[in-house]
Amino acid sequence: MVHAAMLTWSEFERAEPALAEGGRALLYQFGVGLAFLSTVRRDGGPRVHPMCPILHAGGMFAFIVPSPKHDDLVRDGRYAMHCFPPADNEDAFYLTGIARHRDEPALRAQLADVFASERSRFGSPHPQDEEKLFEFLIDRCLLTRTTGHGDPAPKHTTWQAPPR
Repeated sequence: MVHAAMLTWSEFERAEPALAEGGRALLYQFGVGLAFLSTVRRDGGPRVHPMCPILHAGGMFAFIVPSPKHDDLVRDGRYAMHCFPPADNEDAFYLTGIARHRDEPALRAQLADVFASERSRFGSPHPQDEEKLFEFLIDRCLLTRTTGHGDPAPKHTTWQAPPR
């Protein structure tokens, strides 16, 4: 079986700049990164959670608190991510890939500062030590553009990383 390559956010941006730009706008439409994260439970079923992606330093990252979704990502890194729905239309951005734990102290410190800075107006603290940093590598995405709610002809653009 041939598997697709897993790309970092910056590699995805270089390969598909329009998709990445549209995706970034939808993930950050509320001023901070917000998305739904689907992980794979131990029994193989799906689990969905809201989460806060961070697009920075060439990657897509998130601090994940000790939780079932953390355990899912450690055990089976497969994920699907979907932006929050916009108020004015049915535009959407969806990604799949593999999440990997990142424990480099300098990267963690840099992203913790970014996380707190993005959320400074809410008074959010820096992530705590027990929150683990994950990078989300990308193998597929879908960007949907609509003219509003009930658009009879939404425009879907799909992309898959080339085989390795």
